[in-house]
Amino acid sequence: MRMLLIFCYFSLLLLGNSCGESSEKTTNANTIDTTDSTEVVNTNKKSILFFGDSLTAGLGLDTNEAFPAIIQNKIDSLNLPYQVINAGLSGETTAGGKNRISWIFNQKVDIFVLELGANDGLRGIPITETKQNLQAMIDFAKEKNKDVEIVLTGMQIPPNMGQDYTNEFKNIFPELAFKNNIKLVPFLLDNVGGIPELNQPDGIHPTAEGHKIVAENVWTVLREVL
Repeated sequence: MRMLLIFCYFSLLLLGNSCGESSEKTTNANTIDTTDSTEVVNTNKKSILFFGDSLTAGLGLDTNEAFPAIIQNKIDSLNLPYQVINAGLSGETTAGGKNRISWIFNQKVDIFVLELGANDGLRGIPITETKQNLQAMIDFAKEKNKDVEIVLTGMQIPPNMGQDYTNEFKNIFPELAFKNNIKLVPFLLDNVGGIPELNQPDGIHPTAEGHKIVAENVWTVLREVL
């Protein structure tokens, strides 16, 4: 039953992100909001850049309800010298992320949380292309700051594209984490995806309560880096 719910969750997301339309032109709750939520970092603190899609942006919620803001609250409660930058953009693919990463890194980034790939999988983009784009972003982050800590968030998709594609997509993230010796959040939406009460009416984006769980999924790994 759990897997069926997750399947339905991502099937709805696939319908909301039609391959035939530009993801940068739609604005309803099921698809794209191109408002860039990147925040300015306090230079007196080290920076944690969350670079992702609508899950990072917190589509449908106030910015302070999205999981990056929840993590900022945790950091503040522990008096740690870090400031979160939310660079989430709804509808973003790995290709889009690769294209905009250079100006995002105009300031020094100490910790880079890479949350991209879900839209690639739902659109059936070739596995090799998604993997190459993610690797390019990892390489870019390291080139900009050789001491940067990188956290990659894993994602899973339903078997719409066939079981082979589904399995290969799921394996992208642990393979890249191992290859690059970086931290991995195994599944960003663990205990959230497919659970109606933790998602907004569109059945796609987590509610404020859902984002609290997503924040815990990320924090479990991120706290080892801080």
